[in-house]
Amino acid sequence: MKILLIFLSLIVRSSQLTVTECGAEARRPLITDIAVTCGTSSISLAIQICPVIYTGYNESLLILNHMLDSTCRGTLDESVSPPVARFNFPLNMTHACGSTFRTTSAPGVGIFSDFSNIQTVNVSGIVRSFDPTEGTVTYNAELKYYYSCAYPLEYMVNNTQIDVSPSSIAVKDNNGSFISTLSMELFSDGNFTKPLVIPRLGIELRTKIYVEVKATNLTGQYHVLLDRCYASISALPSNSSFFNLFVPCSKDRYTTVIENGDSQTSRFEFPAFRFREQQNETVSTYYLHCITRLCERSTCSTFKQCSNRRKRNTLDVPQVGITEPYTVTSQKIITKTDTNESKEQYVVADKEEDSAVGLGVAVGVLAFVCAAAVCVAAVFYKRLRN
Repeated sequence: MKILLIFLSLIVRSSQLTVTECGAEARRPLITDIAVTCGTSSISLAIQICPVIYTGYNESLLILNHMLDSTCRGTLDESVSPPVARFNFPLNMTHACGSTFRTTSAPGVGIFSDFSNIQTVNVSGIVRSFDPTEGTVTYNAELKYYYSCAYPLEYMVNNTQIDVSPSSIAVKDNNGSFISTLSMELFSDGNFTKPLVIPRLGIELRTKIYVEVKATNLTGQYHVLLDRCYASISALPSNSSFFNLFVPCSKDRYTTVIENGDSQTSRFEFPAFRFREQQNETVSTYYLHCITRLCERSTCSTFKQCSNRRKRNTLDVPQVGITEPYTVTSQKIITKTDTNESKEQYVVADKEEDSAVGLGVAVGVLAFVCAAAVCVAAVFYKRLRN
């Protein structure tokens, strides 16, 4: 009886939109009457209200996952045509208005085909109608609107050559994303406070480069885990040489992983190097790429084990049906190609040029002395004859 009184009070406060005002939109409900927006921090539902009114209900009698909390209640929006009842709730396992979170795993495909376990989180639920009719029977049909959002937990983050200040882009797809921004930034210090400034002529070889990949607006139950990071000469890694900084089961001996899978930020550092095929160029330019996974805090350690991955031997080309890699822009990495040997050659060349100049001066002085001696001898010879 108490619940019934609550719903009766809701009916009194609800909109007075009538079947007559709905006009042609007053009809039997269809499965297409619900629109679902899978956002980065929340899920939004929009249910056409006129079919609901036609069936004998209003927005206050649409209940999300049996939740009576005011934050989970639908509100009428007559500013759009046709008018809708809107629901919005956060992507948080403790405050998602009763939504069900289910994690599934499947072998990776396309750019992730080297991973045997790619996770996806499905968030689902139902909006039901509540029939306030008293008695044994009712003439109102029961309404059920199902929703579901799939959130992939694997992303591709690139460090591209666009020569601008570090920036980020939104990470979204047709299914949805748990994060609004994935960003990669380069730093020059181990505290990750000084952005790396790369001069036009490049940085010195073996200069420490500190890399940070960070997720913004990520729900608290997930951490960022770098599956693989590598460098390539071309911004399109499948079209050029590449060098693995680290992969699931191994890493370059000069690469140090500082933090990975322990929070919503992953960090590593490596010394600046150059690609040998660019040895005839003034500078060596390359790009960083990181395949990034979002893992539940309790399972991140599982994905750090080699038994759950397949070793990557070649770069995979994206296949049909796979979303494009998510890209963030950062400054290009440029290293000097000059070596100590070349510098020594320049010094030797300068010394040889100095020696040649000294020799020329000595020869000139000697020739002048010889000419003067000949003139003096000629003068003495002439006087002796006289």
